[in-house]
Amino acid sequence: MKMTSTTSKGMIRLRALVAMGLLVGAIGVGDADANTAGNYRLTADDLVQVKVFQEPDLDAQARVSGDGTINMALIGAVGVKGKTVDEAAAAITAKLRDGYLVNPQVTVNVVSFSKRMFTVLGEVQTPGRFEIPDNREITLLDAIGMAGSYTGIANRKKIILKRRSGGEEIIREFNGKDLARVTGAEAVIIQPGDVVTVPESIF
Repeated sequence: MKMTSTTSKGMIRLRALVAMGLLVGAIGVGDADANTAGNYRLTADDLVQVKVFQEPDLDAQARVSGDGTINMALIGAVGVKGKTVDEAAAAITAKLRDGYLVNPQVTVNVVSFSKRMFTVLGEVQTPGRFEIPDNREITLLDAIGMAGSYTGIANRKKIILKRRSGGEEIIREFNGKDLARVTGAEAVIIQPGDVVTVPESIF
């Protein structure tokens, strides 16, 4: 069948649109995956899958223990708590390279996430314990929003954040009105175990 000039132009246009769609789709998925994998930091009770290229005997699923480690064949305990999956893979790679494999290629993926909880108390609509969603950061204002926001008698200028770090309790105070103007890297990020208290306003 002979293809006319109009048909030919239409086919070229169609191929171009399909190519653009595939390109945009690939970029979108790639960026989302990069953000997800890059931002999340491993914590206790996360279940991870470790794969070592062409070394199936070293592949493993392991749960991050309370001390922040996973156990692997040959190299034993590896500290991964607080690391991204890429950083965890690098730590495992370094141990495998130290006397075991010449050029280990390691990938780490999260199979299931632990429940990461925080508490909001005081003058909010629904005080209680809340879960940090998987692969998402929660700011201090997000936390108050998850608790239904402030009551009518809340002191928005004195939000108290309690956090345990290195066995010590750290207490910080924030002005909610100031926090509303803070974005990006300056935002206060909630960590598992945090306790947020909104006190009553004293008139």
